[in-house]
Amino acid sequence: MVEDGGEEEAEGESGEGPAAPQQQQQQRCNGFLPGKEAAGGGQRAAPEAEEMLAAGGERREARLETRLSRRRLAVLAVFSCYSLVNAFQWIQYSILSNVFAGFYGVSFTQIDWLSMVYMVAYVPLILPATWLLDARGLRLTALLGAGLNALGAWLKCGSLAPQRYPLTLAAQAVCAVAQVFILGLPSRIASVWFGPTEVSTACAVAVLGNQLGTAIGFLLPPVLVPNTPNDIDLMAHNISIMFYGTAIVSTLLFFLAGVVFEEKPKYPPSHSQAVLQTKPPEDYSYKQSIINLFKNIPFILLLISYGIMTGAFYSVSTLLNQMIVTHYEGEEVNAGRIGLTLVVAGMVGSIICGLWLDYTKTYKQTTLIVYILSFIGLLVFTFTLDLGYLIVVFVTGGVLGFFMTGYLPLGFEFAVEITYPESEGTSSGLLNASAQIFGIIFTLVQGKLTTDYSPRAGNIFLCAWIFVGIILTALIKSDLRRHNVNSGIMNLDVKAVPVDSPVEPESTTLKIQSAL
Repeated sequence: MVEDGGEEEAEGESGEGPAAPQQQQQQRCNGFLPGKEAAGGGQRAAPEAEEMLAAGGERREARLETRLSRRRLAVLAVFSCYSLVNAFQWIQYSILSNVFAGFYGVSFTQIDWLSMVYMVAYVPLILPATWLLDARGLRLTALLGAGLNALGAWLKCGSLAPQRYPLTLAAQAVCAVAQVFILGLPSRIASVWFGPTEVSTACAVAVLGNQLGTAIGFLLPPVLVPNTPNDIDLMAHNISIMFYGTAIVSTLLFFLAGVVFEEKPKYPPSHSQAVLQTKPPEDYSYKQSIINLFKNIPFILLLISYGIMTGAFYSVSTLLNQMIVTHYEGEEVNAGRIGLTLVVAGMVGSIICGLWLDYTKTYKQTTLIVYILSFIGLLVFTFTLDLGYLIVVFVTGGVLGFFMTGYLPLGFEFAVEITYPESEGTSSGLLNASAQIFGIIFTLVQGKLTTDYSPRAGNIFLCAWIFVGIILTALIKSDLRRHNVNSGIMNLDVKAVPVDSPVEPESTTLKIQSAL
C-alpha cells in the first residue's frame, strides 16, 4: 500500500494508478437488484469473471494496488470536532438539570426531554438520512450535519429568558436532526478513506470525537453556569457565555467541513473499497440493501444487543446528575467530573479496542468480553453509589465508562464486517436507531424508578437488560466478510441477494483470489 506524497490532483501523474480501466470490469454487489444482472443477459457474468480470473499476475497486482490519501487525516479531524460539538450540545442541559429546571421554571422531566429529543428525532429520520448518504454522498451529508449543528447553536442564543423553554427545545431539536447526519458517518469515513490495517482505529477515533464532546459537556457547563437560584440575571449571563461560545465554534467547524470534505479519495484505500467503487450508482438499490440487512440474522442480533448497551449508556449519562445529587447533595460540579471520568475512560477504551481489532480481527470475542465487563462494571457502580464516598464513585464510574463507552466503535466495526458489502452508513444508522429507541425507553423507565424509588432501582433495571444483551451477543455468528475480501479468500456475489436465498449459480459469482 502506498501513501500519497503530494496533492490529490498529482496522484494520477505519479505512475501507474490502481488500474481504473481494469476495475470497470469488476462488479459491485452492494445493494444490487436481484434480477438486474440477468436482465442484461444471463450469460454475460461468466465470461467477465473468467476473463478476470484468467488474467496474468501483473494485471492482478495492478488491480490490487491501493493508495492512502493524506487528506484522510484532515477529514477525520474535522468530523471528530463537529461531532464533539454536537455531543456537547446534547448533554449540556442534563448535567445542569437542576439549574435549567429553575431557570425555565419547568419540571425535571421537561429538562430530560432536552436530551431525549436527540433520540426521538433520530428514529424517524435515520432511513431518509442513510438514503441521502448512499444517494448523494459523504460530502453533502457531512455539510448538513455541521450546518444544522451550527444553526441549532445560534437558535439557543435566542432562548436566554425564563419563559423561552419552547425555543430552547426547538433549537435542541435542530441539533438533534444534525445528529442524524453525524452518528452514522464514523464507519463510512473509516472505510472510504482508511486502509485495512487502520480502519478500526480510524472508526474508534471518529467515535471518540463524540465521546469527547460528551466528556466536555459533563465538565464545562457546571463550571460556566454555577447554580445561582437567587440571581436569575447572573444565571442568564452565564448561560449566554456557554451558548454563544458553542455557536461560534460550531460555525467555524461548518466552514472547515466545506473546505476539507471530499466525496472520496482519488484512489481507493483498500481492495474491498476498490470492489465497491467500480459499479455505477444506478445499479444500487437502497431498498434491497435494507431488505438484505433485515434478513441477516447475525446483524439483527447485533442490532438489538448494540441498542441495549448504547441505550443504557445514554440513560446513565442523562440521569447521572440526578443519581449523584440524590446521594451527594450540592455536588453538581463533582457530578460533572464523574461524568467526565466516565467518558474519558471510555475514550481510552475505544482507542484500545480499535487498535486491538486492527491487530487481531477478533470482533466477536472482543465485543462479548467488553459486554460482560460492562455488566460487571454497572453492578459495581450500582451497589457502591450510596456508600458516601465520592472517590469510590469516581473509580467505579471510570471502570464502567471504560467498557461501556469503549463498546461503541466495536459495534460499528463488527456490523460492517458481518454485513459487507452493504453500505456502512446504512448498517451504522440502523444500529444508532436501535440505540435511540432503547435510550428513550431506558431513560423514561430509569428516570421514573430513580424518582419514585432510588437510583439503585433504576440501575438494576439496566443491569437486567445488559444481561440479555450478553446472551444475544454470544449467539452472533462471526462472519468477517470485509476482512475476507481484503485477505483475498472470500467468494463475492455479483448480486446482493437475501442472505437466506439459495446459492447463486457459478456464472454469477466473482471469486476474489489471493495473489499468493
